[in-house]
Amino acid sequence: METWIIYAILSMIFAGLTSVLAKYGLQNINPDLGLGIRTTTIFFIITAINLIGSKYKDIPLLTGKQTLLLVVSGITTTVSWLFYYRAMKDGPVSYVAAIDKASIVITLVLSFVLLKEPATPKILIGGGLIFIGMIVLVWK
Repeated sequence: METWIIYAILSMIFAGLTSVLAKYGLQNINPDLGLGIRTTTIFFIITAINLIGSKYKDIPLLTGKQTLLLVVSGITTTVSWLFYYRAMKDGPVSYVAAIDKASIVITLVLSFVLLKEPATPKILIGGGLIFIGMIVLVWK
């Protein structure tokens, strides 16, 4: 099995744990405070990984375009997490997480258009099933 597949599976497992742990952690507090605690934790862990692994030596390799794209990615992550935590505070985590994961459909479309990745039948069917699953959840 390729390394990236193992990383993706581990990401899936930890993302699933994250949602349930966060739902419990948000009891009796504002979702923005919960997100602040989560984000601060992430900051310290990632900073330690970069310091210990000497990853900061790559900073001179960054171009202005890369820096801008990473900053904008950070902004979109922040906005996504703000809405995710607010939705999770009020709604059932099973629905919120499933709807959130339908972002895969947006990722697929953008990967085809901007990154010129191939739109294979397998990817289109999988993305379609994810979209249909989200519609089933939000349909009243």
